[in-house]
Amino acid sequence: MNKHGFGRATFFVSCFLLVSVILAAIATVSARIFISEAESASAGEGQKPLPTVIIDAGHGGRDGGASADDGTLEKTLNLAVAKKLERLFSDAGYKTVMTRTEDVALGDENSSHKKLDDLRARVELAKEYENAIFISVHMNKFPVPKYSGLCVYFSKKTAGSPALAEEVRMTVAASLQKENGRQIKGAGSEIYVLDNAPCTAILVECGFLSNPSELAMLKTEEYQSKIAACIFTGAANYMSKTITEEVN
Repeated sequence: MNKHGFGRATFFVSCFLLVSVILAAIATVSARIFISEAESASAGEGQKPLPTVIIDAGHGGRDGGASADDGTLEKTLNLAVAKKLERLFSDAGYKTVMTRTEDVALGDENSSHKKLDDLRARVELAKEYENAIFISVHMNKFPVPKYSGLCVYFSKKTAGSPALAEEVRMTVAASLQKENGRQIKGAGSEIYVLDNAPCTAILVECGFLSNPSELAMLKTEEYQSKIAACIFTGAANYMSKTITEEVN
């Protein structure tokens, strides 16, 4: 590519990043206004408070999750996106909880069922909050490297989960991956945290570690921020619609 090609590429990347930042900023302001109005309505009409947002960075510690060809571990990218997502919700005024904030596994280290104990610990944490939504952050991998794009799974057992997943999917399709035609998918027993979730719950596969181009983007702060902004915006839209319907 010549220097003019590099210049155009840099320009388009900068524009795309600017749009993502604006998107997150608008969503944050809208969420703050919504939270203020919803809390006032809740106080005056006996409505339940806003949900606590539980953000689950998948894997961790001894469990690295999927591994890219260059050695990048899923657990590292999961936590990076989860932290950015938590910051967006926190800055907007939502109550947030993270299942992990560092590279650790959950559950009993001495257990003979460490993986299952880790997953159970995440579900048990969610059970501590009577009114919550659960967002689990993961990365995908497939033997064929051509596949790319974000995908959203939802709990088939808890109310609101399909609607939350659809809001995130629509935001991604409109703002980040216009060519992504994937539809939301209901999770069965193969996804423990969704199959056993006590609340509205989704799992977001943010991209494919097996796709070299997408992996390169997933490793950057800029693209992680774009993904977090889309998840946040979709979830904020879902909560806004849900609380508005309850108040009315």
